[in-house]
Amino acid sequence: MSFIVTSIDYVLNWSRANSLWPLTFATSCCGIEMMQTVASDNDIARFGSEVFRGSPRQADLLICAGTITYKMAPVLQRLYEQMAEPKYVIAMGACTCGGGMFAETSYSVVNGIDKIIPVDIYLPMCPPRPEALLDAIRKLQDKIKHESLTKRKEFIASHELKLVDEEGILVNKGENNGLG
Repeated sequence: MSFIVTSIDYVLNWSRANSLWPLTFATSCCGIEMMQTVASDNDIARFGSEVFRGSPRQADLLICAGTITYKMAPVLQRLYEQMAEPKYVIAMGACTCGGGMFAETSYSVVNGIDKIIPVDIYLPMCPPRPEALLDAIRKLQDKIKHESLTKRKEFIASHELKLVDEEGILVNKGENNGLG
C-alpha cells in the first residue's frame, strides 16, 4: 500500500513542480528584472511558468518583488490567503527579504515579508538578475519534488507570524520596525 501512495505522491509533486503558475506582486525595481525573466532571452516558459496569473485563485506561486510597506502588508497577506493550496512564495530582492537599504532608515518598510507570510525561497540581491530568479525557480521545483503534503502543512503551520490581523489592521508594528 505504501508503494501506491509513494508513487501517487511522486507524480503529484512532479506535476506541481513543472507547472508553477506565478502571481506577480511587483512593487519596485525588482519587478523590472522579473519582467525581463519572461522575455525571450531568459524564457521562463522552460519551467512551465510563462503565464503570470492576474488572479490569486489561479496561481500557486507568489513572486514578491520589491519593497513592502506597512500599507501594502494587508494586500499581500490577502492575496496569499486567496491562493489555492499548496502555495509557494519566492521573496525576490533585498527589500523583500529584509527591508534592504530601508531597513534602518524608514519607519514604513516591513523588514522582511516572512513576518507576514511564509517564504519558501529567498533571493536577496539588489536587484536580482533574471538568471537568479530562474535559479530560484529551479530550487523551488527541487523542493516541491521532494516534499510530502504533511510536511508542507507543518511548514505552513510553523509560520503563523501575522503582521496584519483579520480586519487588515497592523499588529505589533512598533516591535517589528524598531519604533516604540
